[in-house]
Amino acid sequence: MPRVKYINSDVELLARIMRAEALGEGNTGMLLVGNVVVNRAIAKCGPFKNQDTISKVVYQKGQFEGVGTPLFKSSPRRNEKRLAKMCLNYYTKWPATKALFFKNPGKGKPCPKTFFGPLIGKYKNHCFFGPEGDASKCNI
Repeated sequence: MPRVKYINSDVELLARIMRAEALGEGNTGMLLVGNVVVNRAIAKCGPFKNQDTISKVVYQKGQFEGVGTPLFKSSPRRNEKRLAKMCLNYYTKWPATKALFFKNPGKGKPCPKTFFGPLIGKYKNHCFFGPEGDASKCNI
């Protein structure tokens, strides 16, 4: 059973946002970003209560800087679609396992302690943050 219901266009959309947000951090970085997107689609808390599809999550106003970039607008490659399917079907990994937010503060810069929630951990240049308050209420 997949982590979230999806259709073929969701695979492509997730692959595109993963690439646009984390291409420079390799497959693992893209998988972690994909993990956060899927977490938002299944979360039942905060600003994600009604964001129950990949499309709603990706296009939620002001959420992803990568939307609208050339990397986002171009078709995903086979590997990127494979990674997206992994995220949709089963993939979770620390520090994104329960994360709802990520931020890239810049190469060599430290993560803030909070960013819409507490810092969970860092992978390369991406910092991952959990939900505010009781994470168990999110059902991630």
